[in-house]
Amino acid sequence: MADQDLTPVFQIQRMYLKDMSLEQPNSPQILLEQQQPQVDIQLGLSGEAIADGVYESCVTATVTTKIGDRTLFLIEAKQAGIFEIRNLPQEQVEGILNVVCPQMIYPYLRAVVSDVCTRAGFPPILLTEVNFQAMYESRMQQAANGLAA
Repeated sequence: MADQDLTPVFQIQRMYLKDMSLEQPNSPQILLEQQQPQVDIQLGLSGEAIADGVYESCVTATVTTKIGDRTLFLIEAKQAGIFEIRNLPQEQVEGILNVVCPQMIYPYLRAVVSDVCTRAGFPPILLTEVNFQAMYESRMQQAANGLAA
């Protein structure tokens, strides 16, 4: 019976859209422009414990499109998930929160961004695939280099 208490647990409790905003500050005049806009996409990750063995993981995308120095539209979307993670070493929990959870959340975020673009009257923006493992390893390497300095 005690062995069951130490069984590793990883379960999705919920996926949800935590925050969403769309801005078109120069509409409707900028919609008449014929130039191709420049698109900038920034991704962010966050995660935190919200209860004993329960964590929230969030992936944020900020999509800014401009024509010259004027913003065509700006989308910020934060997709989140609540995960139960128990009976694992802390370093494994960190890896799960920074790699596995974002990999599960990201397809939902991609769909939201694409859908909002379309509903706003623009061609959909398709976020590219992301290697969250490489991102995590890079951050860990930067942190190790920072400690060594």
